[in-house]
Amino acid sequence: MNVHAPALPTTTSPTIHPLWLRVTHWTNALAVVLMILSGWRIYNASPIFPFSFPKEWTLGGWLGGALQWHFAAMWLLAINGVIYLALNLLSGRARRKFLPLRPAEVFHDFVQALKGKLQHASLDHYNAVQKLAYLSVIADLVLIVVSGLAIWKSVQLPLLRDMMGGYDNARIVHFFAMSFLVLFIVVHVAMVALVPRTLLAMLRGR
Repeated sequence: MNVHAPALPTTTSPTIHPLWLRVTHWTNALAVVLMILSGWRIYNASPIFPFSFPKEWTLGGWLGGALQWHFAAMWLLAINGVIYLALNLLSGRARRKFLPLRPAEVFHDFVQALKGKLQHASLDHYNAVQKLAYLSVIADLVLIVVSGLAIWKSVQLPLLRDMMGGYDNARIVHFFAMSFLVLFIVVHVAMVALVPRTLLAMLRGR
């Protein structure tokens, strides 16, 4: 008589990030890096402020090459961003993940983060600081695209240019929006280094 050992129950980790989210996230990350590095080379051709970015940190080699990289990445960012926002809204994920967002909760979680006591027990739940950061960077990316269009098509889009305060002001808005994005990336990468399982979740979904 054959005796079989009882089957052990199998448990599967719940899906934290669906496939569409991971694909759009990494596509967006690629587009943003390409835009920043090529944008620095474009900036160097006509600086707004009395400094330039090191050539080793730029992409494109020369102004024409940088513009080609920048425009290609711009379309990738814009199309991917529309898909990301549409799927977040239609699936209800945006409401579940980012709302509600209360000032008191943001202040509390920010103080806890400064003390090193902000918990990351569940990757399926965003604390108030994360909600504010992600919503802010989404708004910032929209501003980058809008101000970029005002610079690129200044004559064809006079209303957009005027909303930015003119061509020169549109460049300043674009620069500071880029600076905020770089700051977000630095903090984001630092947080991932502190909680590396967040990277695994964005790679595997679980």
